[in-house]
Amino acid sequence: MKDDTLMDKIQSLAKRRGFIYQGSEIYGGLAGTWDYGPLGVALKNNIKESWRKKFISSRNDMYEVDAAILMNPKVWETSGHVSGFSDPLVECPKCKNRYREDQVEDSVKFPGKKQCLHCGEILGAARQFNMMFATKIGAVEDSAATVYLRPETAAGMFVNFKNIVDSFHPKLPFGMAQIGKAFRNEITPRDFVFRVREFEQMEIEYFVKPEEWAEHFASLKSRMLEWMEELGIDMQKVHELEVAPSDLAHYSKRTVDFEFDFPFGRKELYGLAYRTDFDLSSHSRGSSVELSYQDEESKSKIVPHVIEPSFGVDRSVLALLASVYAEEEKEGDVRSYLKFKPSIAPILCAVSPLLKNKPALVEKAQAVYGILKAEFGRVTWDDNGNIGKRYRRQDEIGTPWCIVIDFDTLGEENPDNKDTVTVRDRDTGAQSRVPIGGISAFIRSRLS
Repeated sequence: MKDDTLMDKIQSLAKRRGFIYQGSEIYGGLAGTWDYGPLGVALKNNIKESWRKKFISSRNDMYEVDAAILMNPKVWETSGHVSGFSDPLVECPKCKNRYREDQVEDSVKFPGKKQCLHCGEILGAARQFNMMFATKIGAVEDSAATVYLRPETAAGMFVNFKNIVDSFHPKLPFGMAQIGKAFRNEITPRDFVFRVREFEQMEIEYFVKPEEWAEHFASLKSRMLEWMEELGIDMQKVHELEVAPSDLAHYSKRTVDFEFDFPFGRKELYGLAYRTDFDLSSHSRGSSVELSYQDEESKSKIVPHVIEPSFGVDRSVLALLASVYAEEEKEGDVRSYLKFKPSIAPILCAVSPLLKNKPALVEKAQAVYGILKAEFGRVTWDDNGNIGKRYRRQDEIGTPWCIVIDFDTLGEENPDNKDTVTVRDRDTGAQSRVPIGGISAFIRSRLS
């Protein structure tokens, strides 16, 4: 079910508070591109590090790579992207607007036809549109070679399969992982950062013995679901879709899509595909380099099969924002806030002197800030406006705790509270006194 109001609120907050800006905004923008501000970068980094910990650093069978964005064009010819990576495009003969055919509903007035969403003209016949960005490599353009900005990160792992085997001698099963940018010339980018022309992926290619694929597929599926919940995605909005055999990609024998109820409707969030030996076999033929594995048990060479969990960083950001956005109304006043888990929140805590014109408060607050900043990093200083406005601002960016140094901290009003601070909880608004020496332990206990 669509909720345009929620989408507008999320997008407005994202810009206002420095999460996400329109790309090239002062020049009128560029469709399908978005710039991440300081809080957006921090959120993305926390998501990526959480993924890295769950799927790479906590395991002893994973190898992370960072392959080049530009690759030999034969890679994409072999993978089928040059000839087959396309979407059906329809164009209006009158106003020249273009659409993906499957995103325009059939006309009620003209059955079997599709009408332009802008001017109402009948759209032309569909034609295939390759979504890869092409560019030239070389000093002189007329003799330069055509290369492509990669449309996915997976190929960079397949072409490095032999390098990893030769360098590290892993035993099956093992996986290769990569976080990186990919580029697709989307016909109609839309829905904020959901469908864009430049995006970031977190992908794994997990190599297994052919007869063991099912058990590893099930294990990775469970791990994906665990990670979504750990991240803070609303699991009631997550749905598993078993892709029908007739809809499977040519390389896939089984695919499960994880869909999410975004404000603009239910759409794909992540995917898990069993790609058989399609990729290694194809690149072995295309490169004339043997991409096989010497199995110690059978004493024979095999071409491993592949299971691919695929995650979009930008879609993770959007699903998380849609999951944690909350509003609370009291006496006609609406407070909006982001209920990030502390481990994912861009800012862990904000430190404030109650009054910024009282040197004793400021000095004490700076000391507390220095201690927390050195240990946790994700700590901000906030002395702008009155304390109520600071709370609202920190709530809106999802900061779990505001730490205030007040006159009790100095022991001026209540000697029993000397060297304690006020810690205010984002979700409940409850305030408690915590000794300065115990603040770090207070935060650590809640992070774990």
